[in-house]
Amino acid sequence: MLSVDERLKLIKGVGEEIIQEDELKELLKSNKPLIAYDGFEPSGQIHIAQGLLRAINVNKMTKAGVKFKMLVADWHAMANNKLDGDLNKIQTVGKYFIEVWRASGMDLSNVEFIWASDLVKDSDYWMLVLRIARTNKLARFIRTAQIMGREESSEKLSAAQIIYPCMQVADIFTLGAHITQLGMDQRKVNMLAREVGLQLGFWKPVVVSHHMLLSLRPPIKLVGEKKDMTLELKMSKSKPDSSIFMTDSTEDIRRKINKSYCPEGVVEMNPILEYCRYIIFESFDRLGVDEFTVERPERFGGKISFRTYKDLENTFVRKELHPMDLKNAVAQALNKLIEPVRHHFKENTEAYKLEQEVKKFKVTR
Repeated sequence: MLSVDERLKLIKGVGEEIIQEDELKELLKSNKPLIAYDGFEPSGQIHIAQGLLRAINVNKMTKAGVKFKMLVADWHAMANNKLDGDLNKIQTVGKYFIEVWRASGMDLSNVEFIWASDLVKDSDYWMLVLRIARTNKLARFIRTAQIMGREESSEKLSAAQIIYPCMQVADIFTLGAHITQLGMDQRKVNMLAREVGLQLGFWKPVVVSHHMLLSLRPPIKLVGEKKDMTLELKMSKSKPDSSIFMTDSTEDIRRKINKSYCPEGVVEMNPILEYCRYIIFESFDRLGVDEFTVERPERFGGKISFRTYKDLENTFVRKELHPMDLKNAVAQALNKLIEPVRHHFKENTEAYKLEQEVKKFKVTR
């Protein structure tokens, strides 16, 4: 059995930010059953941040003794006008998501999939949504618009999107989640939940926010009034070449990685190095290796292997590793990690049908 410090270390390996670490440690010391949750809007194909990275993080949480509840947020996607608000399409994508997670290396022994459409059948859920809505002025909820990938402007939000953050806070307490384990883009609503929890007689959930993987595209340099600001781009399903999808072919992976942003010697906002740090170096067990190997031309030193990400990064900064050589190795590793998912969708008839349906759907931004 793991010690409290060992469990804490595992969870800290997930959280780019933890609010608050001392509260998390007290939860672990309590030895009571702990629940963490994340919610996903089903909206198109699933990329590696939602697939591989999600599996890596969930496995760390469950190894730390936490039960994980994965909320398939179909009603939230409808409220947010994903897939034009077509609930049937959204639920088809939700089923596809679950099939991807089953094949992605996620340890499902302590994972439970829950549909938002089941939560909303209970009148107590809507009573809680209403109670949450009464705790703050409208502006406070609008400030959480980032959770939906939206701008903080009441003029651009529908009434359904105003309800959305109230539902997300209600999800936390309905699911009994002591820990909210979502991306950094969900930070604002999780902080709202900490405030509201005490107001309504619940608890302050610990917020463990994981890193958001960069888009494969170059960052955008803003000019004019916002001169000298650089916009980091997240993956976008509406821009297929900005990310690797969990059922991409070998050729798709190579093409996307080869054309990706990876300036020589530059670490900042480099998506290829991020893939190495957050996915490949966390997946040695699944890859069946104990080091990451890059093939270089003999005239440039030949094969080179790395046991830690930091060694790789330092070598790259010294320009002893060319971006194309690194890209080739990353493409090979990602292809090997995604192969079991492709195999599942090829061999499982129902999974195959779901994938084919999802590929027909137009992703709405």
